[in-house]
Amino acid sequence: MSVLLESSSTSATMRRNFWAGVWRVMKRKPSRMVGVVLILGFVFMGVFGPMFYPAQLDRDPNAITRPPSWEHWLGTDDQGRDVIALVVTGSRYVLLAALVTAVITVVVGAGIGLFSGFKRGRWDNVLMRLTDMKLTIPGLPLLLVLSTVWKFSSAVQMGLVLGLLSWGGVARAVRSQTLSLRERGFIEAARGLGLSTTHIVSKELLPSMAPYIAMNMLIAVTGGVYAQVGLFFLGVLPYESNNWGQMLNTAVFRSGALTVPSALGFLIGPLLAILLLTLAIVLVVDAMDEIFNPRLREE
Repeated sequence: MSVLLESSSTSATMRRNFWAGVWRVMKRKPSRMVGVVLILGFVFMGVFGPMFYPAQLDRDPNAITRPPSWEHWLGTDDQGRDVIALVVTGSRYVLLAALVTAVITVVVGAGIGLFSGFKRGRWDNVLMRLTDMKLTIPGLPLLLVLSTVWKFSSAVQMGLVLGLLSWGGVARAVRSQTLSLRERGFIEAARGLGLSTTHIVSKELLPSMAPYIAMNMLIAVTGGVYAQVGLFFLGVLPYESNNWGQMLNTAVFRSGALTVPSALGFLIGPLLAILLLTLAIVLVVDAMDEIFNPRLREE
């Protein structure tokens, strides 16, 4: 009983020390707190934002491509709809697709990298050749072909395809980290005890790699946003949904936002959202790097 109480007390102390360390890291650079707040704001916008607007935004033929005003802070689009409302309602598709992309990228990439790096030998050769083949597949031509079959009206569909095209780099990076960890004493001890590969990978290696994988997941979110917005902006995919890439395409190629000053807000709206999201992720990744990197903490 006393052992259990002592173990519980030790765990509670470790949790308090961890969160105290997190708080010190965040206070050291207040901009990191801004990053956390921005990410929470984007999550709120993606989950709850569209609920504040009707499914079909009101179109005002008397307010087509208006410049910013008190009524419309970023102006209106070429159908008289408020740009901020379009950014908010279009955020759900973009953020959900980016999240699905990041999850698939990290799960597949980290799984292959961990298993390949730990097993080495024949498994390593097979999985790394598979990864190399994946890295040589050109994503854009493949998406062009897939767009003739799928309309990508679902954010999950979009995230699924982008995730399956993006895991190669993560697999390579995680394998490299795993190769260094597999020679450490605790892994040698686990192998000496005869523990199974599944146990060692999931219980010993994965927790040690969790911060690195979490940072890769945040970076994969930005990659997912750039990829889908770029595809919609180039007009590769049909307009089956409202999203930031479709807004950029319409602003530039239909409303002439690059030459018509009154349409500039239509272009700035989605660009500002992408910029703030990227900035938030960079700030949070910077904080995570210091939290989980002992050398940076000592500095």
